[in-house]
Amino acid sequence: MSSSLRTSLPFTVALAIVVYLVSIFLPEHLLSQAAALTLGVVIAGVLIPLLMEYKSLPTSSATKVVKSAGATVSGDTATLYVGNLPYRANEEAVRELFQQSGAVVNVRLMKDRQTGRRRGFGFVEVAVKDANKMIQKLNDFEFEGRTLKVREAKERQDSEDGEE
Repeated sequence: MSSSLRTSLPFTVALAIVVYLVSIFLPEHLLSQAAALTLGVVIAGVLIPLLMEYKSLPTSSATKVVKSAGATVSGDTATLYVGNLPYRANEEAVRELFQQSGAVVNVRLMKDRQTGRRRGFGFVEVAVKDANKMIQKLNDFEFEGRTLKVREAKERQDSEDGEE
C-alpha cells in the first residue's frame, strides 16, 4: 500500500463513518442518496491519494534528462563526460554553462541509487560541431568552486566475465 494512501485511509474511513451516522437521521427517501455519498467519500479517499502519487512518480531514479528549450540539433551529436561537478549543481546550471559554447541536446547528472544524492559527474549531449570547442573552453574551467574535467565520453564497456 502506498504511503500517501496509508496516511489518508484512516481519515477517509472516519469521514465515511461520520457521513453514514448523519445519514441514519435522514428521512427514508434520502437514504439512497446518503449511501451514494458515503460510497463517494470512500472512493475519493482512496483514488485521490493514488492518483496524486502516480502523478508525482519520477521518470527514472538514477538519472534525470533535461532537454534544452528550443535547441534543435540537426545532424550528429556527441556525448561529453563532465567530472568534478559540485554536488549542489543541477541540470539547469550545467546546461546554461555549456549552452554558452554551443547547442546542448540534453544533460544527465548521475545520482546514487540508494541516497538520491548527486555523484559529482554527468554527461552532456551536444552537437558534434560544438563538442571540441566545449572541451577546450570548459576543461579545467572553474565552476561553483570546482575545476571541471570535460572530455569526450567513452562507450560503456560490458564486463566479459559472463562470456566464454
